Order: sequence, then C-alpha cells, then structure tokens
Amino acid sequence: MHAISDAERRARLGRRHALATEHRTDAVVDAARAVVALHGTDPATTVLSALARTRDATPADVEQALYDDRSLVRILSMRRTVFAAPRDVAGTCLAAASDVVAAEQRRLLLKSLAEAGVSGDLDAWVTRAEQVALAAIEATGEVTSTELSQADPILATRVQIGSGRFVATPTVASRLLTLLSAEGSVVRTRPRGTWTSTQFRWATMSSWCDLGERPDPVVAATELARLWFAAYGPATLDDLQWWTGWTKTRTRAAAAPLDTVEVDLDGRPGLILADDTEPVEPLEPWVALLPALDPSSMGWKHRDFVLGPHRERVFDVNGNAGPTVWVDGRIVGGWAQRDDGEVAFTLLQDVGAEATAAVERRAAELTTMLGDVRLKARARGWTVVEKELRS
Repeated sequence: MHAISDAERRARLGRRHALATEHRTDAVVDAARAVVALHGTDPATTVLSALARTRDATPADVEQALYDDRSLVRILSMRRTVFAAPRDVAGTCLAAASDVVAAEQRRLLLKSLAEAGVSGDLDAWVTRAEQVALAAIEATGEVTSTELSQADPILATRVQIGSGRFVATPTVASRLLTLLSAEGSVVRTRPRGTWTSTQFRWATMSSWCDLGERPDPVVAATELARLWFAAYGPATLDDLQWWTGWTKTRTRAAAAPLDTVEVDLDGRPGLILADDTEPVEPLEPWVALLPALDPSSMGWKHRDFVLGPHRERVFDVNGNAGPTVWVDGRIVGGWAQRDDGEVAFTLLQDVGAEATAAVERRAAELTTMLGDVRLKARARGWTVVEKELRS
C-alpha cells in the first residue's frame, strides 16, 4: 500500500486550501471552492476564512459575493451547519446532505408543538405553516424572523426549547426558517448589521438565486464526496463521514462509485482519488491566522497531522476550533482579539525567528483590518488560549 506522509498532506493542504502564499486566490468564490464551502454559522468566520485565502480581498468583496453577485450562497447543510457555498456547489450540498438535517428539524418542531399543547394532525399543521410562511416571504421579498412571526397568527405560535434556566420560547416562525433553510426553500440574505451580525433577513431561494435543478440525492452524495476528497484527501472514510454528518452506510455508498486508491496515512488506512496520486513538491514557508471554525481546522475527524498535541488549548470542550495560528500546514498556536481591538497570539511550539516574525506581521495586519469590529465566540465556547490572551 502506498504511504503518504503527514508532511505531504500538509503540503497538499497549503496548496488545495489556498493558504500558502503563492497559492492564494484572486476571487472570494474561489477561496470557498478551495475548501468546498466556507463555514458560516459564525458570519465572521466566512469573511475571515475568505480573506485568509485571497490576495487582496476585503470584507466588502465577501459581501459582494454573498449579496450582490450571489456567487456564494448560505445554506444549512452538512452537520446542521451553515455554509457559504459556491452557487454551483450549493445545490449538490443541499441534495446530498440536507435531507437528514431537514428531517431532524421537522421532528423537533413536531415534538415542540405537541409539548406546547397544539392538537390535531401536527404534520398537516406544519405543512400549512410552511405554506403560509413561504407566501408571506414571497409577498414581502425579504423578512426578518420577527416580521415573519407577525405575518399570520399561526406563525406567532410559541414553542418551548430546552428546560430550566436554558429554556427559550421562540415563535414557530423562527423554527420554520431553520426547517425551510435545511429544505433549501429559503436563504439567509443580507444581515441587519455589519458583516459579523447574526440577525439575517430571509428570502425564498427561488427569488434570491437560481441553483438549477436539484440533483438526485445519490448522485449528489457521490459528487460531494468527490469534491471533498479533492480538497481534503488523502483522508479516511471516518473523516468524510464526520464532515458530512452522514451515517457510515451512506458514506460508504457515496464513496463507492469514486475511482480511489488505498493509501497508508501514518498507520491508518485512507483513500485518495486515483488521478491525484502524484507527489507534490514542498512549499515555500507560509503562515496564516485562521478564524474559529475555519474549514481547514474542522475538515477532518482525525486531525493529528495538522493539530499535533494542541487540541485542548485551541479547541473548545465540544470539539470546535478556536482561532488558530498556522505555520507550514501545522497548527502551532492560537490567537484572540482583545477588547481594545488588538489581535494577540500565543505560540505553543518553537517555529523559529522568521516564522514568528511573519506571524507578528499577520497579527498586526489583522488588527488594522478589523478596526472597530469586535469578534465574539459564536456557536462555540472560548478556548483556553483565548481566555488567557483576553484576561
């Protein structure tokens, strides 16, 4: 069995993920394509991940791709995570991975309605509520969750989520938007605030952009697996299963039609696309400061070849990556933005004077770029490194 070293995997990452200096992209959409799709649960991640992979892009360029050109589309897909996907990839993601998410969201909504005392045929109730919501959004063009809840009494129905001091009582409108998003019927449009805001407006997908005919789910799953192996391979089926949120059976079925070759990954059996087996050349030294939940930090279940021994310091207790410092394909530290706006970092291993100086320059550049923007820990917890740097 052919062996591929961790060093070669890191060299592939620098190229494929557009992180090495000479492999950065000019267009924001190409930065997303390099990693299949950018994470979007925290809107700041989408912007900062795109900027880390482009030569001269600004937050305004990312906003243009999302809201004007609409070459990037926010979707709720793999692992019930929001992604900003290239338009031609978004339909594949929705067809291949969102059905499980939508089914789970529908089940949770039905359960919440029953617990709230809504009686009768709850499946029919949800179907009617979806129709009312889509009609209201279509009539208005774009709405916030609050505006949608005021459009019809059925959408103002309150349900209970959680219990004890963690209880919330959102409207059905807000829960429906999550369900409709997973189904690909609605889309998050421009936020009400800055590029870090999570308060989105919503539109119907059909009015926002044309994703084309939804592909067959089985065909789409294989295509998504191919895209992932091209960006993240060589890797294991465990890694693909984790990234997609599929079952083991579905993962194997999706990968089976691909022309792949078995490889040894430091003692763990992996796969690589058959047309991607040629060795890659070493790269010039490079550094990057990647945001929390960046695709390169979250791309694999088995991350030791990039993460080394630093998991407890730069990931939160739930396994979410915080802001990380990268040198030549390794996570070597973490960073945080302090309350005064300064981007500070900690190196967890010796990387040499030149790499340290390059990280210092990048931190200073990021401080200037962020300006008055303040980053928060959204959809995750603060990491140990962040807490130390911010204390």
